[in-house]
Amino acid sequence: MRVQPVTLDGTHVRLEPVNRGHVDGLWHAGRFPELWRMRPFPVYSRDDMARQVDAALDAAAAGTLFMFVTVDRSSGRPIGSTSFLNIDLANRHLEIGGTWLAPAWQRTPANTEAKLLQLRHCFETLECVRVEFKTDARNTRSRAALARIGAVEEGTFRRHLILPDGYVRDSVYFSVVDREWPRVEARLTERLTASPDVEAPTDW
Repeated sequence: MRVQPVTLDGTHVRLEPVNRGHVDGLWHAGRFPELWRMRPFPVYSRDDMARQVDAALDAAAAGTLFMFVTVDRSSGRPIGSTSFLNIDLANRHLEIGGTWLAPAWQRTPANTEAKLLQLRHCFETLECVRVEFKTDARNTRSRAALARIGAVEEGTFRRHLILPDGYVRDSVYFSVVDREWPRVEARLTERLTASPDVEAPTDW
């Protein structure tokens, strides 16, 4: 298992390794405060986004985290981000996390296809035996979305993270393991096929 920067191409979105040239586009997509409520590393300014990109580049150089920019293929504009993190090479597993999408792109095929691209790369290229996800226990939308793709809820890490506002959050863990991947892939592919094509919003 060797994790390194890679571009993952889909029909609706392209996941490409972050670089400093993405900062303005990411800040435009992520300028909505509601995106960062309940997140351990909120982004409330362009400077915050620049610092997050710099930290991701440092982590990529160290081999500990690989941040993707989610790009809408029809417009070529960044619409969000997602990452590989908590990489355990010896045990062949990692986490997909740090995922967010601009509000105009939520509940479109973008996130479904991004998850399909990431999981396919994890299980078919990296040969992972496990991919995990975690989310704030209060984030019912995220928990429902993970259940819909076929991820298994494993349990709750109580009082797991202290957020910038001082709230001590419980984190709910989900996972997909290698023997479940064919079923999860079929479910994601079916959801993507059933989703209508979405034109790039012009006013977001």
